[in-house]
Amino acid sequence: MHKLLLVDDEKRMLDLIALYLKPHYYYCQKALGPYEALSYLEKESYDLVLLDIMMPELDGFVLCEKIRGFSDVPILMLTARGQQEDIVKGLKMGADDYVTKPFHEEELLARIEALLRRSPKKSLVEVDGLVWDEDHFQLSYQQKLIKLTPKEFLMIGHLMKNPNKVFAREQLIMTIWGLHSETEGRTVDSHVRNVREKIRQAGFPIDDYFQTVWGIGYKWVSRKS
Repeated sequence: MHKLLLVDDEKRMLDLIALYLKPHYYYCQKALGPYEALSYLEKESYDLVLLDIMMPELDGFVLCEKIRGFSDVPILMLTARGQQEDIVKGLKMGADDYVTKPFHEEELLARIEALLRRSPKKSLVEVDGLVWDEDHFQLSYQQKLIKLTPKEFLMIGHLMKNPNKVFAREQLIMTIWGLHSETEGRTVDSHVRNVREKIRQAGFPIDDYFQTVWGIGYKWVSRKS
């Protein structure tokens, strides 16, 4: 399931877009305005940002430029402004595509799908000899395989692909087990213990990287502290 961040200063528009996308198995996080969007982007990773331009606090052009300062997440601008100069300006600021309101649901879906296809996926992550290989569904340390369950493999991969970001247990459940899963936080903690122990036994200094953020969740740090 792809995770999208919807950014608009009108709640009605956010609800409408989310309503369009939900049947197509997109998880939509709604950000009411630019500053709420930035706070989400600093804490979580998304597969695509759907960004409105006409916002009073900070317009979409400036917000797009700010996002590009720290993230290469695909950005699709959605706005009532369809003038050629606005389209060019948005693309120069770092947007990947542009859709004008009123939009057709089919066109919006097609453009989202096209951007997601173009977006490169990290299928191989290496940290000091620990290699997470999505294509072969393998985790290894110094070329020795570490046996993990499918959920354990997905969890460690998700953290390694998003270093220094803190993920709450609820976020990990949504990403690894699915939006409608009845999995509880204790299950996440159990998987974390198992992953740490298996990697520790392989000789990798897992405790330097896979860290607990007390009262919140877990994170993977990009380098030893």
